[in-house]
Amino acid sequence: MAGRNGRTVRDLRRGNRTAVLQRLYFDGPLSRFELGPATGLSSGSVSNVVADLIADGLVEEAGSVDSDGGRPRTLLRVAPHSGQMIGVDVGETRVRVELFDLALTELARVERPLAPQGYDAEVIAGHIRDGVAEVLTAEEAAPDRLLGVGIGVPGIVEHTPDRGAVVHGQTIGWDAVPLERLLRSSSPLPEGVPYFIDNGAKTLGQAEMWFGAGRGARNAVVVLFGSGVGACLVTPEVEHGRAVEWGHLTVRVRGRRCRCGAPGCLEAYAGAESLLARWREEGGRPPEGTDEETALTAMLAAAYPSEGTAPDPVALAVLEETAEYLGAGLSDLINLFQPERILIGGWAGLQLGTRFLPAVRRHAATYALRHPADKVTIDLGRLGPDAVTVGAAILPLADFFAGGGRRPEPATQDRLPAWRAALRERAPH
Repeated sequence: MAGRNGRTVRDLRRGNRTAVLQRLYFDGPLSRFELGPATGLSSGSVSNVVADLIADGLVEEAGSVDSDGGRPRTLLRVAPHSGQMIGVDVGETRVRVELFDLALTELARVERPLAPQGYDAEVIAGHIRDGVAEVLTAEEAAPDRLLGVGIGVPGIVEHTPDRGAVVHGQTIGWDAVPLERLLRSSSPLPEGVPYFIDNGAKTLGQAEMWFGAGRGARNAVVVLFGSGVGACLVTPEVEHGRAVEWGHLTVRVRGRRCRCGAPGCLEAYAGAESLLARWREEGGRPPEGTDEETALTAMLAAAYPSEGTAPDPVALAVLEETAEYLGAGLSDLINLFQPERILIGGWAGLQLGTRFLPAVRRHAATYALRHPADKVTIDLGRLGPDAVTVGAAILPLADFFAGGGRRPEPATQDRLPAWRAALRERAPH
């Protein structure tokens, strides 16, 4: 039966469950007494919802706290082991797959290195399928409690009714790749287990806003600085973030050719791939036969050597110029969106770290309008190299909350043994 506003009793029940689960997750443990003001629900509604969630195994007791003159109040929390999520980071140098419980504690991890320009869509899909199977055969995995698989990818993601998530990744040679369909074509996971595919900068932003340096900010931009660069904008109007192709702003007319094919993009000057290429072009000597992360480490060591050793002037000049390009690029974000915070993450951003940050801040202030520049802080993200996988795992977690703790029904009990056997067969030995 629908009320005047069109909401049914089922909608109201789901909304109440969502409110209680979210408050317990972000602010818990809490007592039933505290949940009332925190959710806006009556004490009777709180009691009913909590009883349902405990019966479903989603909420558990977590000790007690003294009350004013009465009996101790029982504290409640979301049960960490009542669900699991998989987060996947399709990065520039590797595919990382991680299994988490509801508290986002890592239970298992698999990494597959990628060869340079190794972005064949079938190969990537195979790495994801094998990685999912492998983490789900880990000792602590519970495939029957899997809420979904979240995947962060480079590029623009379009969700279509006939092909699912389609990825447009011009810099990696992906032209409308139906990634979801590729994953489902030979996956041991049943149709009931959802895939959530989104831009990697957006999943990074989601993680930092929920659990990292973005908590409490209403307006923020989270920057992904890796082989290339991207960004995610979070505002009250775009609560879960919107990926912006920041790396393809033009910073120099008739400039260096970007991976996307256009001249003068920010990514052609500020991404780690272009940074290393410029060092080589200017006479530097990146170590041969190594991946980008190792080469960037060598470049930093050359530019900022230990005491008593002269710095490599070419490496130092290229890094200083890159800091100016990054700062100028951040000034565009400051002028356009006037955020409270800008957070820099990604493997290259973390590697350059605090050594790079003062120069980037200085250049951003130089190029930005004074009023918005005075109101923004620029810092590093706090979640480290796993931020994209954590953010990807948040995608099924957010869907779980929105559904009031609704779990997918991946397999009935009589199908679970066959499913587990299929996972073991798929997982590499």
